[in-house]
Amino acid sequence: MVQAKSWILVKHFDGFPKNSDFHLKVEELPEPKDGEVLLEAVFLSVDPYMRPFSRVHMKEGDVMIGTQVAKVIQSKNPAFPVGSHVVSHSGWRTHAVSDGTDLTPVMSDWPSDVSLSLALGTIGMPGLTALYGIEEVLGLQKNETLLVNAAAGAVGTVVGQIGKIKGCKVVGSAGSDAKVAYLKELGFDEAFNYKTVSSLGDALKNAAPEGYDCFFENVGGHFSTVALPQMKNLGRIAVCGSISTYNDGTPQTGPFPHLTMIFKQLKMEGFLQNRWEHKHPESLKRLMAWLKEGKLKCREHITKGFENMPAAFMGLLQGENIGKAIVAV
Repeated sequence: MVQAKSWILVKHFDGFPKNSDFHLKVEELPEPKDGEVLLEAVFLSVDPYMRPFSRVHMKEGDVMIGTQVAKVIQSKNPAFPVGSHVVSHSGWRTHAVSDGTDLTPVMSDWPSDVSLSLALGTIGMPGLTALYGIEEVLGLQKNETLLVNAAAGAVGTVVGQIGKIKGCKVVGSAGSDAKVAYLKELGFDEAFNYKTVSSLGDALKNAAPEGYDCFFENVGGHFSTVALPQMKNLGRIAVCGSISTYNDGTPQTGPFPHLTMIFKQLKMEGFLQNRWEHKHPESLKRLMAWLKEGKLKCREHITKGFENMPAAFMGLLQGENIGKAIVAV
């Protein structure tokens, strides 16, 4: 019997999450049955999507949703031997029993000098989101101009770097001077702090007077309203996130973009990376190859201790992280 800890959503978030919305539960797990494995979390992911998804996909009293890299510590399933590592959708738990259907083995040739935590970041869901948004949704072409907001986050950093790999001009927006400096380190052509510029519209215009062919949208709200008129004719927008609206108690309203979209003949498409799940093995290998070649760099914001999961999540929503936010058990 293993003692497992899990974080429970006590109450659906009303506005910004609070410590009182979470409860730490301790329970004894049964021994795995035939076909099952016992997992021990090594790294856990906190992601912005958890905020809106919790309202849609969770009930009060459920374990918080999420992904982790876990180690198999007991196995009665030959597909997952003891000592192997998997990506698991077990949520915010230290230990879990699984029948294997929700597990993905970490790639067998994972380099020993690359942290397994990257399977939750650049070589995982955020990296795949960036890749598919650029290739499948935007169809980004060499010499085009790409705009990405929340550019210093787990997805945005990869978006910008893939844009440079593809020979494009990349403009990034972020919420601190330290984040802007990091974007410059990554090779972004232009980057600015949206919180300190006197005019967001002027900042976008100065960064790309010719306008934007493609826009990788992570923020929504006011930023989107200001950015859309600066798209080129036949511009493309990949809608990945809307973090500026996730904690709103009352939904934001207008202005509405329809006339801009009509006159500029813009294409806007929302997407989730699992649409291209059949491509994941090949795509993860491509991302790993770029990492090993030095074309993709990554920074992680690591919080230590499972007891700090809520604090890490709330810090993420406040923009405390540069790169991928991870909790190390």
